[in-house]
Amino acid sequence: MTQAAFPKLLRSQIAFDIARTILDGFDKHYRLFRATSRQAKRFFELGAWAEAQHAARERIDFYDRRVQECVQQLEDEYSQADLADDVWQELKLHYIGLLSDHAQPELAETFFNSVCCKLLHRSYFHNAYIFVRPVVSTEYIETRELAPTYKVYYPDTDGVHFALKRIITNFQLNAPFANLTRDVEQVEARLAQLFGATRIEANHQIHVLSNLFFRNKGAYIVGRIINGNREYPFVVPILHDANGHLVLDTVLFDPEQITVLFSFTRAYFLVDMEVPSSYVQFLRTLLPRKPRSEIYTILGLQKQGKTLFYRDYLQHLKHSSDRFDIAPGIRGLVMLVFALPSFPYVFKVIKDFYPPPKETTRALIKQKYLLVKHHDRVGRMADTLEYSNVAFPRHRFSERLIAELDQFAPSMVELEGDQLIIKHLYIERRMVPLNMWLANAEKDGDDAQLEHGIVEYGNAIKELVAANIFPGDMLYKNFGVTRHQRVVFYDYDEIETITDCNFRDIPQARTEEDEMASEPWYPVGKHDVFPEQFGQFLLGHPTIRRFFMQHHADLLTRDYWQARKQRILDGVVEDVYPYPQHIRFFHDHVTNTPAVTPPPFMEILENE
Repeated sequence: MTQAAFPKLLRSQIAFDIARTILDGFDKHYRLFRATSRQAKRFFELGAWAEAQHAARERIDFYDRRVQECVQQLEDEYSQADLADDVWQELKLHYIGLLSDHAQPELAETFFNSVCCKLLHRSYFHNAYIFVRPVVSTEYIETRELAPTYKVYYPDTDGVHFALKRIITNFQLNAPFANLTRDVEQVEARLAQLFGATRIEANHQIHVLSNLFFRNKGAYIVGRIINGNREYPFVVPILHDANGHLVLDTVLFDPEQITVLFSFTRAYFLVDMEVPSSYVQFLRTLLPRKPRSEIYTILGLQKQGKTLFYRDYLQHLKHSSDRFDIAPGIRGLVMLVFALPSFPYVFKVIKDFYPPPKETTRALIKQKYLLVKHHDRVGRMADTLEYSNVAFPRHRFSERLIAELDQFAPSMVELEGDQLIIKHLYIERRMVPLNMWLANAEKDGDDAQLEHGIVEYGNAIKELVAANIFPGDMLYKNFGVTRHQRVVFYDYDEIETITDCNFRDIPQARTEEDEMASEPWYPVGKHDVFPEQFGQFLLGHPTIRRFFMQHHADLLTRDYWQARKQRILDGVVEDVYPYPQHIRFFHDHVTNTPAVTPPPFMEILENE
């Protein structure tokens, strides 16, 4: 575009008004997003765990609601004739101008894309008028008059103990600590162990993000220690004890433990951010291997995470030459799963039909995945990215993958020139299926790995139970092992809430014929679950059975499941710790009753 042409374009009042309307829609979205994140602090202070969970679920839908509101407003105010191609060209230029002094330009660009794609009724990969790549830089946004992303403390000047105490008290939590001096001393002792005889350099300082991270029943202080040319990440979890007082539970220095805390299975922290890109940049210094897309999702900005993921995917596709093929492992009855070997994700397409014993529908499967999206995953369910109308280069697909798609999901596939369009799919982080992981451990004669896998498998199920999730199909193939050797659930087509299940013991057989019958002689309801049967399909291998019975025999009893169900019905929100028990400071941290009942969530938002 020449300089002479540029002013000629910017003459349409309609284009400017639409740009202003879209940005107003985004600003409303982010205002409500921040209001929810700020209220997380109040819920934490009150110990109002159910309200905090409700707020987190509500926030997930804010983006789609605001996009739909904006689309509806524009469709009501403008005719299709008003939205000609030259208007859209000018509209984007106006929008870029409006973002020149914006604190969240990258998020606003994504919002623009979402609105435009719905208005134009085209697949976004055919649209020349959206932000295919970012236009407005997020570098140095904070040089303007904005609140700083992080605060700096100088332990050499103030003393380590005083600096640590000031870090904690500066968050101004409106709840008393049980014994802050004691807890700070324990953090200080761990710091001394970390540094040992390391020389303290002249630039020694502590950087702490200005706002707390809230998730489940914890608040997290996130920061880094600078000493010379080295940086040390740290996270301090704050919890409630049984008396409702605050305690520092531990301090995390191990980068692997911090990575697990901020893993793809623990998305959607609540944290108030004026400049989200600065929070992402800070977290990247702590988690250098974590892609920006995952960090945005961790912060609850899942639409931005999806946008960046797709850009990363396109970039990877451009610089690779391997072919998509069927993913290794046992073929699923419901999902067709394929992968690009050089790319650490899998692509899942719902099949058109499902052989017995599956009794489900495409709509029901989508509903299950939506349940997971809105649910508190407590670190044991993989985050899933959902896309529509995704274009793949046809020549990058293996012939056997094309044959599988044609056979099992023909309604989901469309050829358009040299592109293969998949109308709907899910994308998840690639993991080693647990059944393959256990088989490899058995082949190598590695009993320690077998035991670890079974211990993690049982722990994963128990943490799912704590979050009111029953996996449904508990076969090992539906669980994966991450690179941190954690077992995670990833197959959601049969999940139920624990509270919807009816846990039963198998009745005593009345006759020998009953006992030998191939089918149950007693009535079985749709939601009936018989835990004592789990062993029949899980524990055929004697070594696996020994480890399972040693660590998780309670999972085979009705009493275990029924007791957990009753706790959920009683309103108990269980403690689930996203770090090893052995590093905790060993306080008593069980509290489930809020000290004060907060006002309804939507009333809080209306008052913001």
